[in-house]
Amino acid sequence: MIHTLPDWPTFGLGDDARPALDLARAAGEPAALATIVGLDGGGPRPVGTQMVMGETVLSGFLSGGCLEGDVLGHGRACLADGAPRRLVYGAGSPWPDIRLLCGARIDILVERLAPDDAAVGRLIELWRRREPALWISDGERRVCAADAAGAEPWPGAFSRRFEPTPKLVVLGADPTALAIAWLGAEAGFETTLVRPKGPEAPPPFAVAYSRDEPAEALQAVGLDRWTAVAVATHEAETDHAALSVALPSPAFYVGALGARRRAGDRMAWLRAAGVDEVAIARLRTPIGLAIGGKAPWEVAVSVIAEVTEVRYARTSGSTSTGSPAASAAAPAGRRTRASAPANTEISEES
Repeated sequence: MIHTLPDWPTFGLGDDARPALDLARAAGEPAALATIVGLDGGGPRPVGTQMVMGETVLSGFLSGGCLEGDVLGHGRACLADGAPRRLVYGAGSPWPDIRLLCGARIDILVERLAPDDAAVGRLIELWRRREPALWISDGERRVCAADAAGAEPWPGAFSRRFEPTPKLVVLGADPTALAIAWLGAEAGFETTLVRPKGPEAPPPFAVAYSRDEPAEALQAVGLDRWTAVAVATHEAETDHAALSVALPSPAFYVGALGARRRAGDRMAWLRAAGVDEVAIARLRTPIGLAIGGKAPWEVAVSVIAEVTEVRYARTSGSTSTGSPAASAAAPAGRRTRASAPANTEISEES
């Protein structure tokens, strides 16, 4: 069992408990799962945030570093005796020496998960199948079901929803496309870089790589509603081929690098190719949030930020960011993100 936190908390960069649970399960090791089940007065992490602790795995963080060390101790005890713990930090806590500078009260459930736990197995199965899952547990009893299965929490149980890991497909070959793909992978997206007829050697960082033409590459990746597509090829025909597939798809985000002054030509081509107005209204071009930078990493930051903004607006039901669902429902004559002046003019080269 990991007994102390490392000096550098890189374990906290993993915000999804499923990869760590999968590693522990594959190694035949039990794991302690800590979940924020209650929060009062704000806090750095939301309800549902999780931390996994085991013999060889440590992943996730629950605060700004105020309580992880103490939770790790309770995780060790939970693994030893199998009994779940309900921990309270902040107001009403039995440990007044552990101070939360945010002023919040944080309630945490710690439970022991055996490597053959049926709920964990189901959670991993649904994760691999890219299906949403509903996790319900009171620390002693737990179930995991497909999100549409109608499972209901019982008194004293906590539930949280898991969505499939978000995917990002980047089309392009220049430093900007590489930066978008690289940053996307570092941000936790299952990332694929598509470079038609590109070199056989893959890019020098950890992403999937395709040399196929856009239609074939996008079909192979699979554009579900948890997928974002960033088109950044600087080649009109390749851009159009990618957009004509991506825009009518369920992908939650489709953006294209390019100058605002050329957006009209792009829209005209898409209409001529038979892409309908609802699909065209989903296109975000120029791509990225308006942060003002044009260097590759600056563009990458703006793109990943916009993808993240749209992703969370979509899951929360908010339309304040002009989410794809809101754009798709707009009348054909309404101004869309494709023509809105608020976007950053990232490039005048495409």
